[in-house]
Amino acid sequence: MKRRKFLATGSVWGATSVIAKGAEDLKPKKLVPGATTSPMVISTWDFGVRANKKAIEVLATGGTALDAVQQGVMVVESDPTVTSVGYGGLPNAAGVVELDASIMDGSDLECGAVAGLSGFENPISVARKVMEETPHVLIVGSGARQFALSKGFQERDLLTEQSRKAWQAWRANQKEKRQIDDHDTIGMVAVDQRGQMAAACTTSGLAWKIPGRVGDSPLVGHGLYCDSDVGGAAATGIGEEIVKVCGSYQVVEYMRQGVHPQDAVKRVLQRVLDRQPDKPDRWVGFVALRRDGEVGYASTNTGFQVAVADLASSRLIVAASLR
Repeated sequence: MKRRKFLATGSVWGATSVIAKGAEDLKPKKLVPGATTSPMVISTWDFGVRANKKAIEVLATGGTALDAVQQGVMVVESDPTVTSVGYGGLPNAAGVVELDASIMDGSDLECGAVAGLSGFENPISVARKVMEETPHVLIVGSGARQFALSKGFQERDLLTEQSRKAWQAWRANQKEKRQIDDHDTIGMVAVDQRGQMAAACTTSGLAWKIPGRVGDSPLVGHGLYCDSDVGGAAATGIGEEIVKVCGSYQVVEYMRQGVHPQDAVKRVLQRVLDRQPDKPDRWVGFVALRRDGEVGYASTNTGFQVAVADLASSRLIVAASLR
């Protein structure tokens, strides 16, 4: 039963990827000229190029932004070489891969999420089921597992040989107390040819985290936010820092006030830095897409990469940092 009924009753790929050679400046920029309904997608990190390619294939055939972001991030969820998302993600301190994901439809602000979900390769698809077939937004832990099983999702072991060996090596040397490994979340925002927008965010969270730890990714307003009247944003980095400033929601709200997406991203990042300027390890990055194709992206620290694509081209950008 779809959410609305439930509540009522109770490739076109014109260019190869180009990697920017240097960090772009923080000035506002527009990457896609022309019609305001030109399909476009922006996502986090280098694996966003592959995710964007799938998303653009969906958009090029008239698909919805919601389908595009779901199918796009699934590419990364299913890639065992990406150790911070989905299958092959590095596990928690107990050796269990716990996944978090959220998805949001900007046309009506409907959203769904799962957190602490283990045993399912594509948590973004489970999150969409939460959005469409329940009156809820977030289902967690064993409840999320039972929900996924009830919807026909198949369980699998999410540990690869590589991730198992990495966990065993960490466990054998816990005196290092590394708790900030791997936070390269895949976050994506898209606009379709109808001008409707959607966002998705999915991760396996911090490597070696305390079992049950949940970051920003499945929390709507933090890991992502999207409103087709304005635009959307997605976050990556240390989730605890993103939550403290309601990151993605604040980026979108600045855009609603008329602030350019680039400046909106900078303002929220500056709030992170101003709160604890002596904590350089509090790493945060955002991507933002306004409904007319204007984009924004930056991070607190160097090294952030952003993937942007439209129907004609795809590029990977080394984003500027605020410090």
